[in-house]
Amino acid sequence: RIKIILGVSTIFIAAFLKGLTGLGFSTLGLGLLALFMDLKLAIPLVFLPSLSSNIMVMVESGRFVEALKRFWPLYLSALPGLMLGIWFLSSTQEEAPKAVLGLSMLLYGLWGLRKGIVQLSSHHEKRLKVPVGLLSGMVNGATGSQLMPIMPYLLSLKMEQKLFVQTINCAFTFNTLVMMVVLGNLGLLTLPVATISAGGIVPVALGIFLGGRIRQRVSEAFYRKMVLVLLIFLGMNLVAKPFF
Repeated sequence: RIKIILGVSTIFIAAFLKGLTGLGFSTLGLGLLALFMDLKLAIPLVFLPSLSSNIMVMVESGRFVEALKRFWPLYLSALPGLMLGIWFLSSTQEEAPKAVLGLSMLLYGLWGLRKGIVQLSSHHEKRLKVPVGLLSGMVNGATGSQLMPIMPYLLSLKMEQKLFVQTINCAFTFNTLVMMVVLGNLGLLTLPVATISAGGIVPVALGIFLGGRIRQRVSEAFYRKMVLVLLIFLGMNLVAKPFF
């Protein structure tokens, strides 16, 4: 019961921070849950709240067909990466996936704090679609985190905001659906876990709503920087934990 209460509270905090800063819900939630919970349990817990929020954003953004036509190699190449990542998650000890999650959070936090974004040409966009998709799938499957390296890659391309939002949420949604099926077959996504995950949809909606309301009144840049610093410290903790 204590872990369930902590888990729901953590999901709410992650959703609140997403509403406040716009940063990824899954990575924030998993980074906090990993402090007291095995990722094999934490990842299924965030499935349904994450999936529901992604679908709502996809419906609102439009341009689904355009995103699919332009980035289908990115989405397709993530599938073998997901399989490799899930194999790593299911076959290694608890601390190993946490260390990979921590490294992913640390790298994203450091990348987010740097000033300026390198713009990639259309030539580099095409050449990097498959390796970025493969690597993103591996990280996603092993840790549940969906930010690295796909987020920096897409932000480096010249895209309108709605197309960017649709593209990244399509990747999140497709990967989550695949992981739900595979982890269900492996016995890691059970009915009790799915029920708790479904119960997290309400706190996620409330957290995103409250965070969004506060974002209208405070400096988004300041809080975004603070959350990036939080990601860095959480990442450092998860990377260092196996050694202490």
